[in-house]
Amino acid sequence: MTWIVIRAAGFVAYLLLALSAVWGLVVSTDLLGRSASKKTLTFMHESLAVGSLLATAVHMLFVYLDEFVEFGPKDLFVPGSSEWEPLSVAFGVVAFYGLVLITVSFYVRKFIGQKAWRFIHFGSFGVFVGAATHGIMAGTDTATPVGIGIYAGSIVIILALAVVRTLMTGAPSRPAGRTPRPRPPSAADKASPAEAAPSDSLPVPR
Repeated sequence: MTWIVIRAAGFVAYLLLALSAVWGLVVSTDLLGRSASKKTLTFMHESLAVGSLLATAVHMLFVYLDEFVEFGPKDLFVPGSSEWEPLSVAFGVVAFYGLVLITVSFYVRKFIGQKAWRFIHFGSFGVFVGAATHGIMAGTDTATPVGIGIYAGSIVIILALAVVRTLMTGAPSRPAGRTPRPRPPSAADKASPAEAAPSDSLPVPR
């Protein structure tokens, strides 16, 4: 029973993390335009990250409770300490710490400032890579059609959105509207009023 919960919670945590990354990229690239408010999209991004963290906590709790592979606190919280799949577990532990940092940053944003918050959020790509590597290497369902679809689909979508965001960031911004310069005077403009005025009157007889 614990092994089923471990696998299910791991997949849920990964899917929520992937969806959070997708929503974050959608917000930053403004792909939806005005069809949805940024406040709503940001709230969804935050909620998905919190859900992923909670599912990860359940995943780790049942790994600790499982008797098949005995995991102690050190194995769960110190990268490289696990005797079972030490490298893949290390990726998972590091991704967990990164997810905690990113999730907490939502609630201290006004204290750390926008620049620091954005810098922390750039680490979400590393968190996703770590979580995907952990799931692919350590997951027992990786080679199943469902596992392949989840990992391959999420990686392709996030990579595509990341490329779009990079291209949009690097694109030159459109210049602001300028006040038109006055047109230089033409030859007709330089002519004297008498010459420029139309001769619509009859000549006066002498």
